[in-house]
Amino acid sequence: MDESGKKKVVIIGAGFGGLQAVKKLSQNKNLDITVIDKKNHHLFQPLLYQVATAVLSPADIAIPTRSLIGERKNVTVVLGEATKVDINSKTVYYQNKSTNYDYLILATGAKSSYFGNDHWEQYTIGLKNLKDALKIRHKLLISFEKAELSGDPEIAKALLNYVIIGGGPTGVELAGSIAELSHQIIRDEFHSIDPALSKITLIEAAPRLLMAFDPSLGEFTKRRLETRGVEVLVGTRVVDIDKQGVHLEGKTIATDTVVWAAGVQANSIAATLGAPIDRSGRVIVDEFCNIEGHPEVFVIGDTASFGKGLERPLPGVSPVAMQQGRYIAALIQNDLKNKRRKGFRYTDKGSMATIGRTDAVAQMGFLRMKGLFGWLAWLFVHLFYQVGFKNKLTILITWVWSYIAFRAEARVIQDEVSATNDKD
Repeated sequence: MDESGKKKVVIIGAGFGGLQAVKKLSQNKNLDITVIDKKNHHLFQPLLYQVATAVLSPADIAIPTRSLIGERKNVTVVLGEATKVDINSKTVYYQNKSTNYDYLILATGAKSSYFGNDHWEQYTIGLKNLKDALKIRHKLLISFEKAELSGDPEIAKALLNYVIIGGGPTGVELAGSIAELSHQIIRDEFHSIDPALSKITLIEAAPRLLMAFDPSLGEFTKRRLETRGVEVLVGTRVVDIDKQGVHLEGKTIATDTVVWAAGVQANSIAATLGAPIDRSGRVIVDEFCNIEGHPEVFVIGDTASFGKGLERPLPGVSPVAMQQGRYIAALIQNDLKNKRRKGFRYTDKGSMATIGRTDAVAQMGFLRMKGLFGWLAWLFVHLFYQVGFKNKLTILITWVWSYIAFRAEARVIQDEVSATNDKD
């Protein structure tokens, strides 16, 4: 509690869960709220792949955190990295500073997991933030330019070989979008090479794509990707990744571009709580999203393993984080009124993945949609949940133009070409 008698709430992370929590909590003027994030923006992660493939620009899916919540008088926004939480003294440490709390909400999201093969990270690119998306975009665009400059079909073939590891929604959407970019959108813009000769390989260790979806939708997705020129390898385990490429059992794919979309783990600050964690580093929480013995500490979204009363823990997707953020905001306000707590209940509103232009899959309860209807549903839902009117409008205009003109206009390569430096 601060000097004014207000309860102090510290929220680490301004992603989907953290943003929902602060919006609701800030309506209570008896709370003093501090939001700490190492980024200055809220990111709409589901559309990161469109930044990576030059359909959208970074500002289309990222909004400065201060512009969303900074004007609220009882909210303090801090740009800094929280490095440690001391749950005994109720203290959060960040940027050589610290702050106390009455309630803590940890909503820091996740980072890529390499299943114990951390040396693979140096040869791959994840897709978790804008930096990753821009790195992928740069890699793609430069590969086309280098292939054109070489004028050699064999060199071009090596440069235009892309591998994506992970057959979940991120891997599927990225594979389809790269195929669309190279095989159709930019095909007529190069004259020494044919970008349509690009080879896109999607690798999944499980027996089918989109394991969280109905099997029929996974099979439909595989067929559609293959018609778009993507080689899909399911039931295929990656043995190693090095500078030569991706090594499978009995086969090596020579490539300089590997995107990792296969696994995630909680960010490292979760471990400082000293609470039990699962094998992905996610903090195990109870039915109130609390860690054991600390009803004032909440962990949500990708950072939490919530499995109370469930066959398996909730997935690390944005709807889970958003619902948990709203739930905790209501719970804290009920605490202040001495009301009895009720456990969190997740409402599954379905899952979606886009394959490409006019093609997507969606499932909502017993409803299954694919093809054009799935794509239209995907467009509507992603526009609806995008934060900020300007971003909604900008994305809608960009999508309409891209659909009519079959273009991807966000293809600016920021680095200048040097005659003495040919590095990516």
